[in-house]
Amino acid sequence: MSREQLSYLVFGALLLLALIFDLGLLSKKHSHVTIKKAILQTLFWVALAFSFFVFIWFRDGHTLALEYISAYLMEWSLSIDNIFVFILIFTFFKVRDDYVARVLLIGILMAIVFRIIFITVSIELIQRFEWLLYGFGAILIYTGIRIFSAKGDGAVDLENNRVYRLIKRVLPITNKDDQGKLMVKIGNKRYFTIVFVVIIMLATTDIVFALDSIPAAFGITRHKMVIYTSNVFAVLGLRSLFFMLKGAVNKFAHLQQGIAIVLIFIGLKMLLEHVIYVPAYISLIVILVCIAGSIMYSIYTTQNDSNEDGNPPQKIE
Repeated sequence: MSREQLSYLVFGALLLLALIFDLGLLSKKHSHVTIKKAILQTLFWVALAFSFFVFIWFRDGHTLALEYISAYLMEWSLSIDNIFVFILIFTFFKVRDDYVARVLLIGILMAIVFRIIFITVSIELIQRFEWLLYGFGAILIYTGIRIFSAKGDGAVDLENNRVYRLIKRVLPITNKDDQGKLMVKIGNKRYFTIVFVVIIMLATTDIVFALDSIPAAFGITRHKMVIYTSNVFAVLGLRSLFFMLKGAVNKFAHLQQGIAIVLIFIGLKMLLEHVIYVPAYISLIVILVCIAGSIMYSIYTTQNDSNEDGNPPQKIE
């Protein structure tokens, strides 16, 4: 068994055990996920990702391990923007709280399948056309500048979303709430429920975010095992992160600026890689400083605004 095959085997075993634990904790029907439970679950997924980092460190060396944890942290930070749109989707379609956990699970598992396909195709294309990396770098720089300069007041128009309009056009949809089922039979005809629509919306929304995050992963490492595992760990942690941040997304108002700086840095790194060598630990430091700095600044400004408004801090259940 090769070193890479062993890494995939360990990753698969960790993933299987984690999913069994996750399903038992969060996916029970009619269960209410408290903030405390979501925090514990988020810590569990983060600890699992870092345990794989330790495994790579001792198995494959510190360089590959640092590339893995850098890619993971990059994907994890981008997930917060993803979660903001997820919250809008659940609110727009008025999904009942006791269905949210299972709907998120199915949507995220679909998103993982799409990401694996996207990564596999990207790897094949880059191996044949290496110049595509320069295109990825330019896209990241453009995206970073656009995110940094955004005012943050643009609303997501789900009613006119292309995927939603396509689903309504080609599939029979009913607004009937039938205990969270994906399909119901009304008369002699079968209809797809709103739960089915939400699952498709979650998966396709993640694909849009993957158009930025996966090129960013290629800017950090070219090792396909690292790209696969960092993406899967980050996406699987989305569900618990959703419940943890559901009522606190507005407290991370300046996170986008931190992400934007990281995307610009990685884009420049990709464009200049044949001129300037950037060690893996430098990439990790830049990601940590930008993300942690933007989160702390967001919390600081949010607390100042709350103090000025005289609002008491929220109690964690």
